[in-house]
Amino acid sequence: MHKVITHWKGNMAFESILPDGKIAIDIPESQGGNGEGMRPKALMLSALAGCSGLDVASLIKKMRLQVNDFRIETLGDLSDTEPQVYHTVSMIYIFEGKKLDKEKLSKAVNLSVEKYCGVLKMFESFADITIKIQFISQ
Repeated sequence: MHKVITHWKGNMAFESILPDGKIAIDIPESQGGNGEGMRPKALMLSALAGCSGLDVASLIKKMRLQVNDFRIETLGDLSDTEPQVYHTVSMIYIFEGKKLDKEKLSKAVNLSVEKYCGVLKMFESFADITIKIQFISQ
């Protein structure tokens, strides 16, 4: 079981105390906040990318693959009606390196998407998710 305690810090700001750290949450000044923290919906996308990214990084290590850089670009489209929720999410896994093993890296992504990433499985219950993989040779 995970426990997160979220404290109101005044105005529209909150601080969440997680098992391994703290996160400031706020909204922009244009929406009545102070703009001094992360937005909750963006944190959801970050959790999604972080979960899958950890899986892939672990598999890169286990497979002893050579990767100079790895990032995930995650884009979420919100519904037009309230409450606004993500209805589609696109994840682009980008690998850079000199000797990229495209087959094994694709396998690592697919294992995360299909088997390991619990956050992705949660997202699938409310959003259509598309996955793309890009390779950049250096």
